[in-house]
Amino acid sequence: MNAIRSLLITLVLFASAAISAGPLTPGLVVAISDGDTITLLTEDKRQLKIRLVGIDTPEKKQAFGTKARDHLASRIFKHDVEVDLRKQDQYGRHLGVIYIGGVDINQSMIQDGYAWFYKHYAKEQPKEEALRYAKAEADARSKQRGLWADPNPVPPWEFRKEAKEEARAAKAASSYRF
Repeated sequence: MNAIRSLLITLVLFASAAISAGPLTPGLVVAISDGDTITLLTEDKRQLKIRLVGIDTPEKKQAFGTKARDHLASRIFKHDVEVDLRKQDQYGRHLGVIYIGGVDINQSMIQDGYAWFYKHYAKEQPKEEALRYAKAEADARSKQRGLWADPNPVPPWEFRKEAKEEARAAKAASSYRF
C-alpha cells in the first residue's frame, strides 16, 4: 500500500513539474559539464551553457560528483529537451529548468539522490517549484538514495568554501620567506 501511495505522490509531483513559468526553448543536449551544467544546441544552432536552477550537485572531485554527472548524462545527453530559461548568472550561463517528455530533470536529479535542493536561491524560484524540490530532497534522504546513502554527505557549497580556504592558506604559506 505504501509503495502505491509513494508512486502516486511521485506521479503527481512529476505531472505538476511540467507547468512552466514561460515559453520553453527546445534544443539538443550536446555536452554535460557536471551534474548541474549542460550545453544546449538550439534549433537556430546557438550553443547555450545552462546551469540547472534550484539544484546543486557534488563537485567533480567530491564524492558522487562523477556519479551525478553520469546520471544526468544518462537522462539527457544527445536527447532533445525543452528548457525554461530564467536568467543569466555572473558567469554568463543561462539558468533554467530542463524538461524531457514533460519531466522536470532538475527535480529528478534531487529525487534520484544526485543533487541537493539549492535552498539559498529558493526565493528566486516559483513557490510551487521550490516546494516540490524540497519534498523531492526529503524523499531521497528518507530512502537513502544516491548521495544520501553516505553517512555524512558534504553539501557542494561547503566543499567549495573549504577548497577556497585551503587555497588561500596555501598561498599565504608560500608567500612567507624564511
